[in-house]
Amino acid sequence: MPKYLLLKHYRGGPEQHRKVPPIDEWAPEDVEAHVAFQHHVSELLESNGEYVDTRALAPAQTWVRYGGPDAAPVTTDGPHPETSDLVAGWWMIDVDSYERAVELAAYVSSEPGPGGEPMYEWIDVREIMWERPQTTDAA
Repeated sequence: MPKYLLLKHYRGGPEQHRKVPPIDEWAPEDVEAHVAFQHHVSELLESNGEYVDTRALAPAQTWVRYGGPDAAPVTTDGPHPETSDLVAGWWMIDVDSYERAVELAAYVSSEPGPGGEPMYEWIDVREIMWERPQTTDAA
């Protein structure tokens, strides 16, 4: 079965269905409802046998590159390329088809925002190209 990431973004993507302020500007009960919905999605995926993993990420990011054989890694926190919207988090799913991944992404898109109104946010659906081969420990 193919695996997909359902990626949530802090910004970027096609034009929003409706403007939603950043989550740090929401009322606490709206943040709580939003997170509760995300937990609900994970539980639904688990009960369907489609859950692999989920994570939420902080908005801060650092770019890192190789600094050379005798140098520390080079890091920067900006400026960022215009195309680099921040990933807010993801679900990794293991489903029967691309169509099922799209169906689940559409459901995630309906998560509640401020005032409990559905956000209808864009969810980035990305198929996993390869995974690290499983190794067995020799006893």
